Amino acid sequence: MSATYIDAIRQAQEDLLSEDPDVFIYGQDIGHFGGAFKATKGLKNLFPDRVLDAPISEDAMVGAGIGAALQGKKPIIEMQFSDFGTIALNQFVNNAASHYYRTGIPINITLRMPCGGTPGGGPFHSQNLETLFAHYPGLHVLTPATVADAYWMLKQAVAIPDPVVFMEHKFLYRWLKAESFLDEAPLPIGQARIARPGKHATVVAYGAMVPESVRAADEFMQDSGFDIEVVDLRSVKPLDTDTIIASVARTGRLLVVAEDFPWGGVTAEVISRVVADGFHLLDAPPQRLTAKDTPIPHHPNLWKAHRPTMESITSAIRHLLTL
Repeated sequence: MSATYIDAIRQAQEDLLSEDPDVFIYGQDIGHFGGAFKATKGLKNLFPDRVLDAPISEDAMVGAGIGAALQGKKPIIEMQFSDFGTIALNQFVNNAASHYYRTGIPINITLRMPCGGTPGGGPFHSQNLETLFAHYPGLHVLTPATVADAYWMLKQAVAIPDPVVFMEHKFLYRWLKAESFLDEAPLPIGQARIARPGKHATVVAYGAMVPESVRAADEFMQDSGFDIEVVDLRSVKPLDTDTIIASVARTGRLLVVAEDFPWGGVTAEVISRVVADGFHLLDAPPQRLTAKDTPIPHHPNLWKAHRPTMESITSAIRHLLTL
């Protein structure tokens, strides 16, 4: 029986609660309701004292989590939507992220952030805020793009004695499936993976843009014969520059794809590093494809036009190969 991306996240949390009595989950409606996306379904019955409903105050949720972490606990804080993580920005970036640097005492807290767009989500329930959190020293920002990574990277996140932002893409929750995930050996945090080997161009992506880029590369191969390599970042902080540059060394061309807004985003950071450290490897100017620089529209058709898709990624690859 296949498992979905959300199944893997739920299973990781059950296993974490079973294995470590210091782990607890705190969030809005995560108890008997099971969370907005059912990522904690049934866990309240299994761990009644460690799956705790929170008030509708993201600032208070993260503040309480920081306090618990200072007492040796390992809180997993669930935001209903990553958009609302900005309400807790002060707690996470000014208090949690800087605490070790100020005191020498680590803050082991994991912030689960359901991110990204789904049809009809609109501007308050569809944003990708990984760049915002990655900007601050002291935070790890993870972006799993497979069912196995959704499981293993969440477990790894809780094992890191520092604040972690776990960006789980809502579009992948029930769309992305795998026959198994527990038997896959996890890669270390901060190591990218080659999601699809190729030789004519490199596409770097993360989150929901990884399966979209792989589909685009497969279709482009069938239509044109050009073989496109896809690199899954897996985390945007730390960022695995070595794997990206090694891929560009093989292909000579680079396209970076993200669902985030363009200004100052992960795409810009990746291209900056490649130009600085691997300019001599490029046969063409590096390109990027992002969401539009506008608020995210409600209408499903407008939403599809707003974010990168298999079709727009294919078009961007075609353009890259003509440069």
